[in-house]
Amino acid sequence: MDAIHTIWLTKPVTAYADWQAREAAGADQRPFSARSIVQHQAMFEAFLRHLQTAGVSVATFGSDHVAAFWETPEAAGHSLSTRTRYLQLLDRLGRHLVFSGVRADNPAAVFMQQAAWPTSDPEPVYLDEEADGRLQAWTCPGVADDFLAVRNKAVVAMFLGAGITVAEGRAAVAADLHPEAASPYLRVPAHGSRDTRTVPLAAFSVTPLSSWLARRATLPIAGDLLFSAAGGEPVAVMTFGRIVRAALSAIGVSAPDMSPRILRNTFARRALMAGHDRHDLSRLLGLASNRTVDRLTATTSAEAGPDSPPAR
Repeated sequence: MDAIHTIWLTKPVTAYADWQAREAAGADQRPFSARSIVQHQAMFEAFLRHLQTAGVSVATFGSDHVAAFWETPEAAGHSLSTRTRYLQLLDRLGRHLVFSGVRADNPAAVFMQQAAWPTSDPEPVYLDEEADGRLQAWTCPGVADDFLAVRNKAVVAMFLGAGITVAEGRAAVAADLHPEAASPYLRVPAHGSRDTRTVPLAAFSVTPLSSWLARRATLPIAGDLLFSAAGGEPVAVMTFGRIVRAALSAIGVSAPDMSPRILRNTFARRALMAGHDRHDLSRLLGLASNRTVDRLTATTSAEAGPDSPPAR
């Protein structure tokens, strides 16, 4: 077994990072940007965790492991465009491992042949102003609410009132939430290529988040995560998805995307409607470009057509 084969088997994270730094490039043969490299590394490590759970390595996984990845809690909520990026990454990886003699085949090749690649970004899904108001009202805690009800309302308030991502919600710690401040805010620590940022909380979200902090302080919850599973580990992605879907169903909303993403889009669109600058909003969302915000801006114009329908 040569040195290249050995490092991919014993230190795959290091091997992938080294390959990206030295050789990896996109379809146009141009090197990836620093931000893309960080994102690709995180994606590879997520897939590697799936392989390790299945008891296989980068040298032995098959197309069945690629297919099974979409059923895991970490990947089940991925959009079509995210799955496309994963397939492109795994195809590049497979071809490199074959070229290096680590593998005899590329397990992602069959999916690349079958895939129907998106030709444009999907239209953003968001709640219209009336549905947004109904969901804000739904998050208000009631005197008879039990532990789960208080938690679930706080989860929805966090995504709808701070516009953070699911990954940021899973990593949020109680000490970074400051609903009692003169200007309530959530501190989002730096992660990946995103810098630390301070996100002001929408007024409606202060009460449900404060109620959760108060209830949480009375419970024997392990760790310091704002929301956690019983053992103190981060809440599963699918759990957040179920909470948001149930909340939307409770107010009578049905949409193509009923994941926390619709709440992040709604937060951003609400800010645009209130007059926020597109550059400042992109920074508030932790985005490196204005692409997402510009797509949402298009939905606020009088000319926005049927291709960008709100959820009601």
